[in-house]
Amino acid sequence: MEQAWHGELVGMVPEARQLVAPVTAQRRLARDTWLVELECPAIARQVLPGQFFMLRPQCGTDPLLARPFALYDVVRQAGQPIGVSFGFTVVGKLTGLMACWRPGDLVEIWGPLGNGFPAPGSGHLMCVAGGIGQTPFVAVTREALGINTYGHPPRAVAHAPQKVSVCYGVRSQEFLAGLDDFNTPGLDLRLATDDGTAGHQGFVTELLEQSLADGDRPDQVYCCGPEPMMRGVADICHDQNIACWLSLETPMACGFGACFSCVTRVRIGEDQWDYRRTCVEGPVFRSDQLWL
Repeated sequence: MEQAWHGELVGMVPEARQLVAPVTAQRRLARDTWLVELECPAIARQVLPGQFFMLRPQCGTDPLLARPFALYDVVRQAGQPIGVSFGFTVVGKLTGLMACWRPGDLVEIWGPLGNGFPAPGSGHLMCVAGGIGQTPFVAVTREALGINTYGHPPRAVAHAPQKVSVCYGVRSQEFLAGLDDFNTPGLDLRLATDDGTAGHQGFVTELLEQSLADGDRPDQVYCCGPEPMMRGVADICHDQNIACWLSLETPMACGFGACFSCVTRVRIGEDQWDYRRTCVEGPVFRSDQLWL
């Protein structure tokens, strides 16, 4: 059921595989938010935190195009990677269909795609997430804390962070997704809700600002979520001279750079800009490449 890409695509995404994978599990994470597990050992062995894959149902043509989904975590059996999981919120036709998937249903998947987050360095790693943007940070934090390894051969974290924190903000408590998966020894989880039903009442960017005011300065920030929130995080990190990486949630049609539908404006020099494909050169970019 598995096939590797051939020809020019191999140069674009040399580790990517295209295959049909069965659903092995599905569970509800929060309001309108679900987690799905797929059996695909070839992809599970290669994927890194922050990378993504393209998905569509095996049967039917409506919708015709696949959609990108970030890695939530690698599914393991007896310590060996056997599949991948991903989270999603029901917002349209495909995600509405996906909420009805059951074990045994077949899904077309190709990946891993994109560049993912860099291996964390020493000091304090802070992940800032808004909405469904917490999705990639389960794997990110488990790698940073030395709980899991990713990639083949396993990617080494040469200088593990001394502190790992996640700042996670949503509209209301009912939208907080996957909190049990962040119940990890050594992880500092901080919550914000717009309405104050859980954690800090206000924006998630205020948690970053409060951390800085308290003298708890992160050495590196990884961020994913709505663009206005990421712009705010990028501005704060720029003002404080903190290294920051942003994972863009750009709509995509192919996922491997052929269609150029996901280009984003990227700084290439002083007052010089060009366009890069989010699916190939991203989805993770340094914040100073984008808006500053």
